[in-house]
Amino acid sequence: MSDEDLSAEENRAITGLIREELAKRRLTRAALADDAKLSLSTLEKAMAGQRPFTLATVVRLESALGMKLRRTGNGHAAAEMALAPESLGSYSRPAVKWLEGSYLTLRPSFSVTKGIYAYRTEIGWDTALSQLVFQESERLDTAYKQDGYVSVPHQSGYIYLVTNKHGQHRMATLSRPMIGGEMFGLLATLQSGKGATLMPIAVPIVLIPVRRFAEVPRFGLIKPEEADYAPYEKLLRRCINEPFIILQPE
Repeated sequence: MSDEDLSAEENRAITGLIREELAKRRLTRAALADDAKLSLSTLEKAMAGQRPFTLATVVRLESALGMKLRRTGNGHAAAEMALAPESLGSYSRPAVKWLEGSYLTLRPSFSVTKGIYAYRTEIGWDTALSQLVFQESERLDTAYKQDGYVSVPHQSGYIYLVTNKHGQHRMATLSRPMIGGEMFGLLATLQSGKGATLMPIAVPIVLIPVRRFAEVPRFGLIKPEEADYAPYEKLLRRCINEPFIILQPE
């Protein structure tokens, strides 16, 4: 390894940034290599970890992409550039920082006909794990509040909130945010049945940034006759009417 070669950590961070830019710009590796005046083999071997990026290679790639791939500074800056596991999309914190925040979460009630269940979901960056995580609160059924990890793959264009507790899974599949920050999707989880029975269930789900509201939004069980019901129900209906999800008829 020469003095101009980058470290393994720097290689992983740069590879992640290049992958993000290729996906966002719908650019092929061959086109990037051509723009950077590199051989495709050199680019692919560096991105595969078969050989380290050199400083000269990175400079050419930065020129071709019109952005900085190297980061300098203290440990905080290094943590910012750490990548999430490949199984979650290999994203860096700057690439997903727009997802961080507090959300009003809406889904149909499992126990009250036409009722809406409203609670809070916090999405934030876990430095130790180097990934986005989520946690629910303001739930009436506190014993069932969920937490887990956030997957943001480039290919599908969706965001996944996944809970895996002792092999038992729950997942919300969400659209990318609208202009107002709303995310619409489908929640696949388990519903309490008779006795200790649990039944699989899938329902629409919406996450709306709490900052969108002039006052703290109402959480809990919202019934049809209550004032907050109409705007909440309108948001849930968008899941199917636009449609963001498809519920297969019987």
